[in-house]
Parts: sequence; structure tokens; C-alpha cells
Amino acid sequence: MTFSISLTVNGVRRDVELDNPRVTLLDLLRERLQLTGTKKGCDRGQCGACTVLVDGRRINSCLALALSHDGADIRTIEGVAEGGHLHPVQEAFIAHDALQCGFCTPGQIMSAIGLIQEGQTDGDPERVREGMSGNLCRCSAYAGITEAVLDAQKKLAEAGGTDAGRRDAA
Repeated sequence: MTFSISLTVNGVRRDVELDNPRVTLLDLLRERLQLTGTKKGCDRGQCGACTVLVDGRRINSCLALALSHDGADIRTIEGVAEGGHLHPVQEAFIAHDALQCGFCTPGQIMSAIGLIQEGQTDGDPERVREGMSGNLCRCSAYAGITEAVLDAQKKLAEAGGTDAGRRDAA
């Protein structure tokens, strides 16, 4: 038995046939859609390497069944930069050395974008650390990650307060 789902992934509608109802969103993205920027870390929802935005919310794609997201709007790391311009979170990660080996970076960036969109940090480093606590970094780049999120949040607020404001400012 096959199952048909439609997703909008990074702005492009994708119709997918699944032969197994237990295919995770992570495996669909990586293996079927060739979007390998989303990483498979623990495969148990504990590390955050697989973080993507689904309908604007941060989720661990390794825990999400693809079938349950029929009709969803999915944004992966591949859909963050636009027109040759890095997203302010990507720019801030570079400026603040918020990465070392880079394995966790796509998930960290997606989580940071989601956290900023949620608007719950109020420029408070402790709230950023708490909001990013589901994303682990084995290299311990946490200080740079916190600084990068705060910097990007400030720049996005100056550009109109939302992720969409960045596009207008670019």
C-alpha cells in the first residue's frame, strides 16, 4: 500500500509517494528529496541536529512521521539563504564563530530562526540558552551560538522584526 502526501519544501510543492507509513520527515528530506543539510544525529530527538521548521514551528524531524505532515510548509537549511544572500542568523553564526566542526550547525541555525520568530528571548542570553537547549554541540560552541542568536535577533528587529523583514531589507 502506498500513501500520497504533498508538502511545500523551501517554497516548492513536492508530491511524494510513501511505501511505508513510518517514514520519518528526516528520512524523507534526506533520502527522497536529497536535502542532506538536515543531519541525522541521535535519531531519538535528543540532539537537535535534525531541526527544521514546520509551519513556522521548530521540530525534530527524526521524531516526526512524514505522513502526519501532509500539506505542511517545511523549511530546511537549504531554504534559508535567498538570492545569494545569507540569512542574518547564518551571518551571525559566522561573525561570532558559533560553529566548529559544523555538524550541528544546520539544526542550530534552524532552531535559532524559529526561536527568534517565536519572540520569546527579549534579548536575554539566559532565555536564548534555554530556548536553544534542545540543540547540542559536541564542540561546545555555546557562547558563540548565544551571541549569534542575540546579534541576529537585534538585526532582524531593526529590519522590521520578522524573518520576512529581512527579505525586504536585503
